[in-house]
Amino acid sequence: MSSIQAFIIAFVQGATELFPVSSLGHAVTLPALLSWHLNEHAPTFLPFLVMLHVGTASALLGYFWRDWVAIAGGLVGLGTDHHNRESRRVFMLIVIATIPAVMIGFVLEKFVRNLFGTPLVASIFLIANGLMLMVGERSRARATRPLSELSTADAVVIGLWQCLAFIPGMSRSGATMVGGLTRGIDHEDAAHFSFLIATPIILGATVLEVPKLLRAGVPHQAFAIAAMGAVVAGVVAWASTWFLMRYFHRAMNSPALDPFGWYSLGAGALMTVWFLFA
Repeated sequence: MSSIQAFIIAFVQGATELFPVSSLGHAVTLPALLSWHLNEHAPTFLPFLVMLHVGTASALLGYFWRDWVAIAGGLVGLGTDHHNRESRRVFMLIVIATIPAVMIGFVLEKFVRNLFGTPLVASIFLIANGLMLMVGERSRARATRPLSELSTADAVVIGLWQCLAFIPGMSRSGATMVGGLTRGIDHEDAAHFSFLIATPIILGATVLEVPKLLRAGVPHQAFAIAAMGAVVAGVVAWASTWFLMRYFHRAMNSPALDPFGWYSLGAGALMTVWFLFA
């Protein structure tokens, strides 16, 4: 992998991990579109993948540090009784929303990615992602409530929506935002909760890869490109989060997911035609 290829992949990863347009779908289709023959089993690929996740997770932790400090303080009882109760409840909601992805991912992730992880199929599911976003907008609850009123059942439902992201082309952030909208929270709170539950998922994926990394005997020079990728992915992920939180804050009752839905539909359709006939 060249430095330019690493930069492009890291940039796209940092953006599409948070934008509701499927980072995995882009990771599957982009190399094929650009005729890059990347060896995912090469000793240099694993540290690059791990460091991209480190960069993205660091960006999310950095952006939402106040949330995590408040949650940590509440867990150890540093705040008022009300603050401690609320922090522990939010923490439990994050854990509950994460459990379905952890369970299903542990059992089925490799099977699903091997079954659906071809460029053509990923492009078709990118079309499905666009439809999900646009249908989700039109299915959202009209009466909204604050994020603080999410229930355990709401967290389970949003967590189940998140599992769609194991299919290349289906967006994790998009699915969880749609799940949040259908449970009665607004765009900003749906995005906020989506990004909070993304952090343990991304960190967990990183931790699972570390033992493989330690056994791989990776050349030292490979870490230079991987570190560059982490920085690029982290900066772009932070900027993406900053933009999206402000975008959804201004969304009010507008169909804010529609632009991402139209992008997914258009990009998916064009890539499907390309992979079928090129």
